[in-house]
Amino acid sequence: MNKISFKHVLQVLLPFCLGIGIIGWIYRDLDFDEVWDVLKTQTKWSWMIASLFFGLLSHIIRGLRWVLALEPLGVKPKKSNAIYAIFTSYAVNLVVPRLGEFTRCGVLSKYDGISFSKSFGSVVAERMVDSFCAILILVLAVILQGGYFINFFNETGFVIPYEDLLKSKFFYLSLLGIIGVVGVLFFFVRKLALMGRIKRILINMWEGMIALVKMKNGGLYILFSVLIWSCYFLHFYLTFFCFPFTSDLGPLAGLALFIVGSFAVVVPTPNGAGPWHFVVITLMTIYGISTANAGIFALIVHTIQSFLVVLLGTYGFVALPLSNKKLLNNEDNTSFKS
Repeated sequence: MNKISFKHVLQVLLPFCLGIGIIGWIYRDLDFDEVWDVLKTQTKWSWMIASLFFGLLSHIIRGLRWVLALEPLGVKPKKSNAIYAIFTSYAVNLVVPRLGEFTRCGVLSKYDGISFSKSFGSVVAERMVDSFCAILILVLAVILQGGYFINFFNETGFVIPYEDLLKSKFFYLSLLGIIGVVGVLFFFVRKLALMGRIKRILINMWEGMIALVKMKNGGLYILFSVLIWSCYFLHFYLTFFCFPFTSDLGPLAGLALFIVGSFAVVVPTPNGAGPWHFVVITLMTIYGISTANAGIFALIVHTIQSFLVVLLGTYGFVALPLSNKKLLNNEDNTSFKS
């Protein structure tokens, strides 16, 4: 195995093994017959379908928002291309976390001729906006559900004596998360360095980032951002009504669980697998849900929502060349003539 292929294998295996290791530890005592019984006899699938609808809608709106962000740069990709690029990027992130951001920029570069670095700059700006939204939601959740968050921090080991730090299970999960984030940042830097012409790339990225300032339809961009995060919340919260043991949890509990789960997916595992389960289960038990039922909820919901990501990614991957068939044919004819 050569050096390049070994590196690629590690990029796939390390996040996967990290996620599987954490999930294996969390579910080491789970009775999977009980999970199957919940799926067969207790799950209200109409609520799950409603949840998946908002998951799909969030992807579509994100694609439309991306088109809006690119307009100040003097480029306008096909809306379908931007949406399909979002579909494929989330699916790619299941295999190699954070690689999807590069993938979707590559899609617009291939099918719409948009500068990779400019579109990547718009993605960086987009992530900054999303981070700001997530922090606002976190602050709101802490204000409204402060007592539960204090218990959550105590339970996960945030508020512990220094001498007991190494005994905290959350300390090790946090450490793995920090290492993973540093690894992802290093991976980004390496990818950019390999593209060559660093100065021009950085200029293009900067243009993509400041495009938001030049945007004429800033109000629409804000509206899209609010709708995206509203869809994210409903994508998660509606799953409470799928199960009898979570249906009584109110929207404020949903908000708290949603935001801690949103921050947990920063850890570079496939779709946050492992860390997401851990924080959701821990906070659910603080809200009075048994550990067994919280574990069942997290396992079923995360698995089904990850399946939606795979399904949409597959659709986007197939739809992109089909919807751009004329463009690809013209490129082939040009190549043949030359």
